[in-house]
Amino acid sequence: MKIVVIAGGLSPERDVSLSSGSLIANALIDVGYKVCLTDLYIGVETNDFDGIFIDSESGKRYSYSVPQHEPDLEQLKNEVDNGGSLIGKNVIELCKNADLTFLALHGDIGENGKLQAIFDVYGILYTGTGYVGSLFAMDKDLAKKLMAQNNVLTPEWELIDVGADDPVRPQTINFPCVIKPCSCGSSVGVSIAKNKEEYIAALEYAKKYEKKIMVEKMIQGREFSVGILDNHVLPVIEIIPNEGFYDYKNKYQPGATLEVCPAEIPEEITGKMQDIALQVHKLLRLGSYSRIDFMVDGENNIFCLEANTLPGMTPTSLLPQEANAAGISYNELCDKIVKLALEKKYE
Repeated sequence: MKIVVIAGGLSPERDVSLSSGSLIANALIDVGYKVCLTDLYIGVETNDFDGIFIDSESGKRYSYSVPQHEPDLEQLKNEVDNGGSLIGKNVIELCKNADLTFLALHGDIGENGKLQAIFDVYGILYTGTGYVGSLFAMDKDLAKKLMAQNNVLTPEWELIDVGADDPVRPQTINFPCVIKPCSCGSSVGVSIAKNKEEYIAALEYAKKYEKKIMVEKMIQGREFSVGILDNHVLPVIEIIPNEGFYDYKNKYQPGATLEVCPAEIPEEITGKMQDIALQVHKLLRLGSYSRIDFMVDGENNIFCLEANTLPGMTPTSLLPQEANAAGISYNELCDKIVKLALEKKYE
């Protein structure tokens, strides 16, 4: 079976994606598949597709390390002339030539449903969530509205359009608050503001990535995440950064954050959080796997922050750690995601 692993893309999260993609590709090679790791934005020059798939007999491996800072997308656009397209040369043809496309993308076209819709049109089979669930989860404002309407506790928030307003300070959210782009992941563009000066600086940082910015009430407490695999909850993991908050650097640099799985919390809190995670997964119409993020305050109130349709698969990522705690190795996790996509084909 031939599998294309799609990673990279013109996204602030491309480095994280390329790291995830490399590990996924290697795992699938080890399991026995023929694999081609491809950058969505750069594409491939050749149309001799059979010759670019790697199997275990080749002895070849993929590798990629996440830098400490977000990529320079303007430089990438100058280096790669796609004529304004977000999909590189021969990518669609390559995916049509394969049996399955494993989506290892993070952010932008890979998680907002656009690529999933394109693949649906071309009849390309892919892993994870479809275009509707991807749209619901990626738009944090829309996701939180759906949660709030269905009695899922989520931090108070306000959406600001910096292209239309003159946002000196939030209208309803007091300091400290969290400022984040409405449709980015991996904590790209995220800051905590404790006063007006920090707030204005945070807006300037966030609007580098998007004009629609979310201002969210900061919940003081402990941070957790719950993975969903084939409609089953995985063990809860607690996230404890060594310093600061769980930002881009702390997420992807080894040793920057302590992760405890299973989380050392009462069974009642564990069960309740897992129930909410599965509820949000189904509410947002997510696919074969996802990861739901939470904050728990000092009174044990559980706040759902957001849902991730394509959670990270790097060495420091949460979902593989949760799966491992449930007795599922990394290779088995990747193989399971493949098999779930293939089952969907025959529904």
